[in-house]
Amino acid sequence: MLKPQELRIAGEILPFLNDPTTPIGRDFATQATLLHLPAGTTIFSEGDECSVFAVLSSGTVRVFKIGETGREITLYRFGRGESCILTTSCVLSARQFPAIAVVEKDTTAFVIDQFTFRDWINRYGEWRDYVFQLLSQRLATVMAIVDEIAFRRVDVRLAEFLLQHAAGEPPVLYATHQHIAAELGTSREVVSRILADFSDDGLIRSGRGQIVIRDRERLQQRAQAQ
Repeated sequence: MLKPQELRIAGEILPFLNDPTTPIGRDFATQATLLHLPAGTTIFSEGDECSVFAVLSSGTVRVFKIGETGREITLYRFGRGESCILTTSCVLSARQFPAIAVVEKDTTAFVIDQFTFRDWINRYGEWRDYVFQLLSQRLATVMAIVDEIAFRRVDVRLAEFLLQHAAGEPPVLYATHQHIAAELGTSREVVSRILADFSDDGLIRSGRGQIVIRDRERLQQRAQAQ
């Protein structure tokens, strides 16, 4: 049974739970559990059974794949008020989880079991609408990633990534080449080579675990190249 404070948080992230006297509100209060997951926790590994469905109330979870060569690609992240579409798909189809889901920032999540999840899909229109909207939004995100990897040059995407994630003055990004490669869906060697080119051109200065942008204007030009 969720506590009143926990129910208030649930209503903030899922507005249809604002009224605890509705059927879905009463069921959520009695059947959901609030869990705390520290950063670094592996929620699912590839091949795991999906026995629960979770909606995040705080934190971030990263979902990614690892290829046979060890290369990583980030599929998506989800945070407050969101859930994992692969978990949704696995629960609905009774299939195994096809990727890896790891807590990136300390997370709290409302969790329900797979049988309750499927029951609510059939019984409650507001719950069904939430799940289908979630699927639609996340599918669009994944399709955008596929488009990026398949049709845009890596150097262009890397320049854009640096501009988006570097902060401060001068702008600095604290990340390893392996981390950047996983975000862009390429290899560490490719990222290292392109960063070396950027450095030779005077666009950045690269050190251990950090990249400093030296010429933002010219880096923006690289990010807009065709």
